[in-house]
Amino acid sequence: MTTFDAFARFAHTAPPTPPKPGQAPRPLEERLAYHSQFVTVRTPAIETLARQVRTLMILGRHQQVTARPSLIVTGPATTGKTTALLQVGRTCHLAHTRRAAPGDDSVPVAYVLVPPGATAKTLAGEFARYLGIPVAARMTTAQITTAVCHTYTAAGIKLVLIDEIHRLNPRTSTGAEAADWLKDLTERVPATFVYAGIDVTASAVFTGVRGAQLAGRASLIDCGALPARSGDREPFRELIAALEAALDLTAHRPGSLPRLAPYLHERTAGRIGSLARLIRQAAIEAILDGQERITKGLLDSIALDHLAEEHYRPRTPRRARPGSR
Repeated sequence: MTTFDAFARFAHTAPPTPPKPGQAPRPLEERLAYHSQFVTVRTPAIETLARQVRTLMILGRHQQVTARPSLIVTGPATTGKTTALLQVGRTCHLAHTRRAAPGDDSVPVAYVLVPPGATAKTLAGEFARYLGIPVAARMTTAQITTAVCHTYTAAGIKLVLIDEIHRLNPRTSTGAEAADWLKDLTERVPATFVYAGIDVTASAVFTGVRGAQLAGRASLIDCGALPARSGDREPFRELIAALEAALDLTAHRPGSLPRLAPYLHERTAGRIGSLARLIRQAAIEAILDGQERITKGLLDSIALDHLAEEHYRPRTPRRARPGSR
């Protein structure tokens, strides 16, 4: 996904299609592949990010003097940050493709991962790799930067998505150089920048003078765990219902998963990624064992990611609250 060709393939690949009412059962292998990919549900975070990205791209379109306003998508692990980032990038890419005149070879979106222990040079190299800009070992950071800024501007990139921003550590000398490099890039490339990372506000990225510069330019979108209830709504139950409606199982009883919402919320701590994995894995198990439906027993037999398992089945028993028996 971190090269233009790979991102373009992702953007133009049709999302998995849920079964249509009355449709004849699809072949087993096709249904296994479908649940392996599965659908992407438009979560509140995706809706908010899409709306704000559209607004900021318009806001910054004619801004020339300073860096354009940016966005930061933050939250715990497995809460859908990368999914939200990629879906907004896909929407922007496809919208550009539909409007583009014949022969238009401009590039609307860049997607870059911050490498572990990023330095200014390795980060610049990742930006160069996305557009296939040749980089030789003898090139200086300044030379790579000049090539990146020139090529990104010439390519017409309007949206830059930077994932794993929490890997940037401005408290180290190399991390500080990388943070300064990124700030410089935002002032030289006429694009809207969107960052995503784990608990960014609590990380080193938001601390000190460099962190204050980033925080002063970026709006925050919290991609946290979904609550069981929010006012009169039950967003987690609504998400479960949307995922259940997309299942391709021959004997599953509609409504049975939303009824398990309290259990599923406790099981996954409200994390979208953990819930989606649990339901996808259960659907595949249900097909392979011939059961063709998801039950609480089946869900409980599946080992989830470590974060979810530690929340649901902690190896160290939780301390009792004062006064409880």
